Amino acid sequence: MRILAGAAGLSLALVAPAWGGPDPRPEADVPATLCAPAGVLRGAHVERAEVSLCAGSGTPMMALSAPATCSRGGTKVRHSCLTSGTWTARRAGATVASGTLPGSQPYPGPGAYDVTATVRVRSAPAGVDLRGTVRATLTLTAPKRAATHRVEVDRRTLRRGATTTLTYRVFRDSEAGDGSARFGLIGEEESGVRIGTADARCVNPLVGRHPSKARLTYAVDCALTDLQPGRPATVKVRVTLGSACSTVVSKLGYWMPRGQALYTGGMVQGPTVGCR
Repeated sequence: MRILAGAAGLSLALVAPAWGGPDPRPEADVPATLCAPAGVLRGAHVERAEVSLCAGSGTPMMALSAPATCSRGGTKVRHSCLTSGTWTARRAGATVASGTLPGSQPYPGPGAYDVTATVRVRSAPAGVDLRGTVRATLTLTAPKRAATHRVEVDRRTLRRGATTTLTYRVFRDSEAGDGSARFGLIGEEESGVRIGTADARCVNPLVGRHPSKARLTYAVDCALTDLQPGRPATVKVRVTLGSACSTVVSKLGYWMPRGQALYTGGMVQGPTVGCR
């Protein structure tokens, strides 16, 4: 994959070592991380932190981090740095992703991202503790991967003081992976919402220490094992509201096995059902 860094027009390309053959995978399939200088923070006692902003692409998630190099006046020692804070990424003036540092959000696709981060940089050992705002432009060229799974629901609004039946359809659109997935729904606990279903694949999650049989009445967890392209799974639930409103959010976790590799799954945000 080739990535470009802002105005500098920096190209990063994987180069085969002289003693090896070329990478057998297409360049666009190789995930990579792009970093660019984002700013220098200075303190009253000659403390200094040089901060970069880094974004990863080529995967379903865009990971943001802010590595820093710390120093203190009067010494040549380079300290290790701890960086925390928040970030916002804008493309063509519109906010497309935000979160905490370090953190990840779904990859919005290729483009030039103006990234702003409000950071706190501390050194280890102590001696540097700086706060400030840094900025960088990161231009990512990796294509956005096609979604392998998706979730649909037949209505988007619940009513107070009523029971509403929601019908969800869970799709697997890719030949990759297998038919296993975990589908979850959850309402707002303080509202008193109750979510139930007669579907044998679904349960209200068990909580508490054994031998407790307490279950969350505002959440449902479904184990799906037969998802196939062209054969979506249908899940019906009943949502009962009192006088208070609650939204119901949904998510889908799924397998994408690659041999015996451990971290090969993914997560899809499903639709949110509102209330009036």
